[in-house]
Amino acid sequence: MIRLLERAAQARPGQLALLPHRLTYGDLLADAQRVAAAFDARSITRVAIVEADAAWVFRLLAGAALAGVESCQYQPDTPVPKLATYLDALEHDVVVTSRPDLVPGLSGFLGGGTDRLPGVTVVRPQALLSSAPKPRAEDDDEALRPQPLLIRTTGTTGAPKAARHDWEVLARAVAQVEPRPEQRWLLAYGAHQFAGIQVLLHTLAAQATLVAPFPRQPRDGLQAITEHGVTCVSATPTYWRFLLAEARAGDVELPALEQITLGGEASPPDLLAELRERFPDARISQVYASTELGSITSVRDDRPGLDAASLFGPDNPDANLRVIDGELWVRPATEMQGYAGADEAESRTWAGEWRPTGDLVEVDGDRVLFRGRTSEVINVGGVKVHPLPVEQRVLALDGVAAARVFGRANRLTGSIVAVEVVPADGATLDEETLRRTVKDAVSDLPRAWHPRSIAIVDELATQGGKTVRRHDG
Repeated sequence: MIRLLERAAQARPGQLALLPHRLTYGDLLADAQRVAAAFDARSITRVAIVEADAAWVFRLLAGAALAGVESCQYQPDTPVPKLATYLDALEHDVVVTSRPDLVPGLSGFLGGGTDRLPGVTVVRPQALLSSAPKPRAEDDDEALRPQPLLIRTTGTTGAPKAARHDWEVLARAVAQVEPRPEQRWLLAYGAHQFAGIQVLLHTLAAQATLVAPFPRQPRDGLQAITEHGVTCVSATPTYWRFLLAEARAGDVELPALEQITLGGEASPPDLLAELRERFPDARISQVYASTELGSITSVRDDRPGLDAASLFGPDNPDANLRVIDGELWVRPATEMQGYAGADEAESRTWAGEWRPTGDLVEVDGDRVLFRGRTSEVINVGGVKVHPLPVEQRVLALDGVAAARVFGRANRLTGSIVAVEVVPADGATLDEETLRRTVKDAVSDLPRAWHPRSIAIVDELATQGGKTVRRHDG
């Protein structure tokens, strides 16, 4: 990571690295060198980052990488009780944050313990810039220390875990990226997410500009796209669906995009079709990756799912994907070094082995179609229901902007299928009409798959930009 930053700063020191902060690559490298010197001076080897400001996040990540400090980001708005529990689980006792509720009245470099985070030393990010820059020896690769970092999972399908990675290994995924300083990439993911790290690395390798609005809601992303001349957007299908709905509601003329990337969830056919219609000249990529297993594969043919020809078999023995009992398994070339904390023992034997992904799939002709996660399966009286096929039927209905299908507890059957729908702007949906249209849309599915609870809501439950389909109750 630090090599990429050094190359960009040397080649284009005045190039904007980050908007709307207007931070250049030269500025970013100098600040990272100050942060690294501050960490060295205080003998800090592990640090937790709880920060919403992207400019500080990237200074801190780069400085930690340069100093060989293991960094770990936490979602910046994590409530204090949860944050205290998470920090304790990973034994983090140094936190960098500008959140006033965590360190009220704190000044200076070290704040010592705080009543809100007992036993934790709190550091203001501004205080880390007081040291003189300490550049790495020029052209001395031996001076580059290991660049460890922990990336926490989003917790969409369970309790978050922390995957141990190395920046140098992750950067191999962008080794072939050529400089494209004219590109502007939107950061729709959190910088604490694996997908956000991927976007950061790609932008660094391209010596391009990262546009990081905050908050990161789709409406903020839409404004950033139009105001800052964004050319490339990477986001979840859920984020894309709401961004397009915001554009329609505000009658916003979207600029031409060069690159559209979808990841984190299955991409429904209607969304892919709308993206192709709105951005006819864009390259549309669907990326399959995970926090633990890294980048696995991608497709660019505007079709949902993966190419069945990419599966492991007698004719394709080097493939890294296979289907076992309806679940996708992966043999990744690059993966995490293991989990951290209490989950460490779980990952000790991962290297080079086939691993289940938790993604349920169906091979349909020449396509591998996603049907949901193992943790999302709804057990209706002993019948296993996959939410995605039902959800896609609902999403295709007129007047529906977004929908989620999930399980809800029921005394008789254990669970029932529940649906929540966000109406499209200007649509006149009522629950009775919606109930009839949903019933017609799923009429050819088994009865257990039919939704029994249908509700119209203002927004869907999301986490990390993904729709949450965990069982409710």
